[in-house]
Amino acid sequence: MDPMLEGAAWLDEELAGSTFADARLHQRLRRLLEQLGGAMGASLPLACQDWAATKAAYRFFDNDRVSEAQILAGHFAATASRLAVTEGPILILHDTTEFVYHRVRPEPIGLTGQYPCRNTSYDRRQFYSVCGLLMHSSLGVTPDGLPLGLCAIKFWTRASFKGTSTLKRHINPTRVPIEQKESLRWLENMRQASVLAADPARCIHIGDREGDIYELFVTAHELGTHFLVRSSVDRRADDGTRTIIAAMDEVPGLGEHWIEVRDDKGKSSRAHLTIKYQRLHVLPPLAKQKRYPALELTVICTDERGTPENRPPIHWRLITDLPVTCVDEAVEKIGWYALRWKIELFHKILKSGCRAEDAKLRSAERLVNLLALFCILAWRVFWLTMLNRTAPTASPRLVFTPLEIRLLDQLVKDKASSPAPTLSHYLTKIAQLGGYLARAKDPPPGSMVLWRGLSRLTDLGLGASLGMRLVGN
Repeated sequence: MDPMLEGAAWLDEELAGSTFADARLHQRLRRLLEQLGGAMGASLPLACQDWAATKAAYRFFDNDRVSEAQILAGHFAATASRLAVTEGPILILHDTTEFVYHRVRPEPIGLTGQYPCRNTSYDRRQFYSVCGLLMHSSLGVTPDGLPLGLCAIKFWTRASFKGTSTLKRHINPTRVPIEQKESLRWLENMRQASVLAADPARCIHIGDREGDIYELFVTAHELGTHFLVRSSVDRRADDGTRTIIAAMDEVPGLGEHWIEVRDDKGKSSRAHLTIKYQRLHVLPPLAKQKRYPALELTVICTDERGTPENRPPIHWRLITDLPVTCVDEAVEKIGWYALRWKIELFHKILKSGCRAEDAKLRSAERLVNLLALFCILAWRVFWLTMLNRTAPTASPRLVFTPLEIRLLDQLVKDKASSPAPTLSHYLTKIAQLGGYLARAKDPPPGSMVLWRGLSRLTDLGLGASLGMRLVGN
């Protein structure tokens, strides 16, 4: 096919590092990405269009020679290339999400856990099991919030760590080896992301309170990388006679900062923060003090003044191995942690855009392969959304093929002549195909209208390609 007519040229970069030894599997992966990308959120039969293609997709996901690592190998290689050409620090955002499925027989997929419920027939608490998978992903972004790609990913079910909860009820949880806990995924992803980045010193691994794991702090020190997590454990500090909270209570406010905050209804307000920071000698848990050394860490506390309306006040206690010598550096670290929400937007695209929880595949292995494929598509939509905000003046050829540019020029007419249309100009056209109104005061288009517009553009590009072949011009 003429490269000018290739509607999925972006796949060349994403699949260049594929590890499939069988060229047919490589081509099938490419075809599935084209089909599902052109019908994002659709079922497999709708995306594949006929029984032969649908059956080929089912066989691909059920193939013993196909795994999530192989599906994502090309994307990981492309991510490494993007990390290499990006200057400055790289923020690795970590988070865990659940994919819930409704099945008559949940055993082939597994369980995410048991949760209490109130039975209306009896005055006692009962538990119900939830069928599904868990995913811990690590997304590399720039300090401006541009997602560069996934650096590591891990899928599992609760059955993998069966018995750990029972063990914790009999002994102190801190005495349970990290190798027997689900928390091990944080360490594994940190190691994988550090290898992918090639320069671990540039990476700052960012996590919520679930990432406050002492083994993670030690692993970062051993790998030569850095971390920034929200603290949830009041660890022992200095000589062990006081804790982190007690030590920070003695530190006066060192500066102030204002940030914009939105409540659950989207209403914006300004939050007045008091900032303080201190370098502390943090000790390992008592049960593991012989195994792990004490570390010199920085604690940053930010507390909102007053009581805001319609939302809880901001109280963050961040812990990092990075030095902080002034208020500006503390504000920088707070801004980095605020970017952690980007990975939740990535998970939202997976669930709302790709509709990952609507998949009807019947086994965990098949679902994991499908989710790995969805991760590539979700990253692309998220990348385009943020690229429109971080690099609006870039060339449109960075993203679109010549055919796509010509189609957009014909489908969405310009309101005013533009001598050199930019990337933002064409991304806005894509969003307009998805329902974006592009009024003067409208905010930049979000991921929802972009994925709808991309689906329409794919269909239109296919029609244009067929028309050129049939008509001959």
